[in-house]
Amino acid sequence: MRTHRTITLLAAAAGLLALTGCSEALTSEPKPDDKVAASPSASQSGTAPEASSSAAAAAGIPPSPAPEQRAIYLAALNKIDPEIVNGKDDEAVSRGLSQCQSMMGEKDPTKRVESTNRRFISPNHPDGFGPTKAAFILAAVQTNLCPTY
Repeated sequence: MRTHRTITLLAAAAGLLALTGCSEALTSEPKPDDKVAASPSASQSGTAPEASSSAAAAAGIPPSPAPEQRAIYLAALNKIDPEIVNGKDDEAVSRGLSQCQSMMGEKDPTKRVESTNRRFISPNHPDGFGPTKAAFILAAVQTNLCPTY
């Protein structure tokens, strides 16, 4: 029963994210203080960018999202609860990419929601946002950062 409920929540979350707010995120201008995490250059890391990205892909870490996709992802999280991002865009993206990596080996939807709830925390939610919001967060991660997982 619990797994069925989690799967239903995930399906509803995916549908909600697909239907809401994407156009708003695409039309809003990024703020000057929004920073995109820069990857180290080949000279800094000692490896070619292609080797770094293929190593990350092999480890299950998807590439950083393009600016438009990043904006959509952050807007989706903010619609679920503004405290998820809490003004820390880079941290929210990093947590999402880490969630993608952990989902690579985990197929159980209940465990995916539980790990999302542990990973996405805030000062007012040190134990996560609960299973319902975690299911919505997971749907946002899967839809925008790692759709093939």
